[in-house]
Amino acid sequence: MRAARLIKMVLLLQARPAMTATELARELEVSERTVTRDAQALAEAGVPVYADRGRAGGYRLVGGYRTRLTGLARSEAEVLFLSGVPGALREMGLEDAASAARLKVSAALLPSLKDAPSTAAQRFHLDAPGWWQEPKTPELLPAVAEAVWDDRCVRVGYRRPARREAKRATEHGVEHGVEREVERDLEPYGLVLKAGVWYLCARAAEEGGDFRVYRLDRFTAVAAGEARFVRDEGFDLPRFWEARAEEFARTVLRDTVVVRVSPAGAALLPYTTGDRGVVREALERAGEPDEEGRLTLILPVESQEVAYSQLMALGPELEVLEPAELRTRFTASARALRQLYE
Repeated sequence: MRAARLIKMVLLLQARPAMTATELARELEVSERTVTRDAQALAEAGVPVYADRGRAGGYRLVGGYRTRLTGLARSEAEVLFLSGVPGALREMGLEDAASAARLKVSAALLPSLKDAPSTAAQRFHLDAPGWWQEPKTPELLPAVAEAVWDDRCVRVGYRRPARREAKRATEHGVEHGVEREVERDLEPYGLVLKAGVWYLCARAAEEGGDFRVYRLDRFTAVAAGEARFVRDEGFDLPRFWEARAEEFARTVLRDTVVVRVSPAGAALLPYTTGDRGVVREALERAGEPDEEGRLTLILPVESQEVAYSQLMALGPELEVLEPAELRTRFTASARALRQLYE
């Protein structure tokens, strides 16, 4: 345990000019006192760790010290070759660079670990897109990826739905957004591949701009300028995406329905709605089942239209209680089905 922590500490200091005891403690998940003892142990072992005193002090490696990959364990070497998503790298135009990097790492491994790339690749494979979805690579993805790597400001054309008040109704009474194209000057911080869809996390180029998420398949143009932006060191892409994804999932559920579900219906409900977390919370809030074993749930939904299309799939395993308009629609559908099958 301690040996792995010491190696990680060296690699952290190798990757950055200097780190404070607080930063190292957070990264290593130990106390600052443990960081001090580990730094002393490394120095005694011949690793040139130097401690700067004072408020702005910290730890750093001196003399251009670099560690080698010969200390990798077999499990670490194998996991290293699982860190990339081949399809995603290919779509971003980074397949050649990734291949070269893998070759260099392979060449640096000990002879006993030369088979690590093949053993990992033959045991694990990540296929990002969901089932029954035709993955489509946005044409502008390589250009955006290049700008992300170079920290280069971009001007993009972006198709966005009109606001709710600008929506129009179709002949079926279903509202659809009227898209309009806008231009944005962005600082592209990071790309995210979610269920086969690419998103860009970026900040508006003007001073004090907010971080936002953009779907790449809505981009109509990308023009990278000569100017580079200075990254906000406090920006954490995984945490930002996790927070925005949760926020989106909550804000899109603007309505509620009250339903009675059978045990079989409760088991199928997460798959028909596509949101296991919301269904789990609704089940936890439900009271005791009635004499038929059915639970009454208050279920958040995107809209009554979406609820109708999702909940109809459960057939007799689910009964809509409220709102009255949705119950009436289910009643009419049930009568039509009975007439059809009779």
